[in-house]
Amino acid sequence: MSKTVTINPATGEKVAEYERISPEEVKKKVAQSNITFNSWKKRSYEERAKLMHKLAEVLDDNREEYAQLATEEMGKTIGQSRKEIEKCAWICRYYADNTSTLLANRTVETEATKSYVTFQPIGVVLAVMPWNFPFYQVIRFAVPALMAGNVGVLKHASNVQGCAIALEGAFAKAGFPEGAFTNLNVSSNLVKEVIENDNIVAVTLTGSDPAGRSVASIAGQNLKKTVMELGGSDAYVILDDADLEEATDLATFGRLQNNGQTCIAAKRFVVLDAIYDEFMGLFAKKMKAAKMGDPTDDDTYYGPMARADLRDELHGQVEKTLSQGGKLVLGGTIPERKGAYYPATILADLEPGMEGFDNELFGPVASVIRAKDEKDAIELANNSQFGLGSGVITGDKERGERVALKLEAGSSFVNKLVVSDPRLPFGGVKNSGYGRELSGYGIREFVNTKTIWIN
Repeated sequence: MSKTVTINPATGEKVAEYERISPEEVKKKVAQSNITFNSWKKRSYEERAKLMHKLAEVLDDNREEYAQLATEEMGKTIGQSRKEIEKCAWICRYYADNTSTLLANRTVETEATKSYVTFQPIGVVLAVMPWNFPFYQVIRFAVPALMAGNVGVLKHASNVQGCAIALEGAFAKAGFPEGAFTNLNVSSNLVKEVIENDNIVAVTLTGSDPAGRSVASIAGQNLKKTVMELGGSDAYVILDDADLEEATDLATFGRLQNNGQTCIAAKRFVVLDAIYDEFMGLFAKKMKAAKMGDPTDDDTYYGPMARADLRDELHGQVEKTLSQGGKLVLGGTIPERKGAYYPATILADLEPGMEGFDNELFGPVASVIRAKDEKDAIELANNSQFGLGSGVITGDKERGERVALKLEAGSSFVNKLVVSDPRLPFGGVKNSGYGRELSGYGIREFVNTKTIWIN
């Protein structure tokens, strides 16, 4: 039987090996999940919430262990790994405290004696999850799914299989029944078979555009509901009244957070001509000063990319952009050191048609675009196949709101980097996917929104 091997991206050394399970074991585990669903769905919100609060405690109590594991497997800085675990606990508590309200029956006045809408669980939900937030991405799906009365099975990225096993263990420690949350350590070529399993009723995926198209196609052929959170090339419009110190602080952290590997990271900076040169000078200075290093050191600003092949692919995109006429302001050279490191890089004077403008650069590379005026900036920001997040940096909040409303994205933030928040819906438009996660909108994606009519 094949094994999953995890590699520390900071050192290139093997972390661990994990046995993959066979197709027969997959069927048994999914069947057990369905059996569990038939009892789990009957539990009250209060019973589910009690276990979810316990899961939050498990996450808090094991924060350091889980954070170290995430850093070791995918290279995020240890401080950001700790914050990821803390956010997971917050989501557990949010849904434990609010699901009964979010899924409360909605009375609708009609000519019936009584008519209302109720939200009922649907069954076993499959999640295909990425490596960049190995705990949070999973919790973001699993917690609302389980609080709604569903159960979950996980196909996690192979390079964070230790995190997947730790998550399964956390649910068990919290007292969830066997089959409520199940990790399936399988290769990607078995995903089709899992989706086609009669016990799987829905699929959620966070990942690349090609992966999303493949999974959505298989699910569609089997008439199974999907939610897709795909790539992004988020544009931030820097208006001419912006505080440039604040703007460049946000831009630097936005591009280097999680070592540049975040779907909703600030990736394209559309800067008005009047402040372009000044913005570029400050931005380059701060990006250059950001310390690249060992992700276990607390003073490291950003660490390695998750895998060497991903680093090499990103470098190829940088070189392609330069060959198309882009300007290299900073970085752009693979360092001579162990690990999948890539330096903070700035590509300037980008235009539509260039690789760094049109496609997602999933790493510590910023694309800076010059705009004539506000109208031109909005057009350039919207000139993208993606529409996940977007932002506006301005000294005038009302102006920022007007611009934000015109940006084609699932989220538009003014004077703040886009973040996910359990109280607000999260998702994209265009090639960034469809459906929503989090908030009341997200928890209702995987329920039977059912009409009851009584004469």
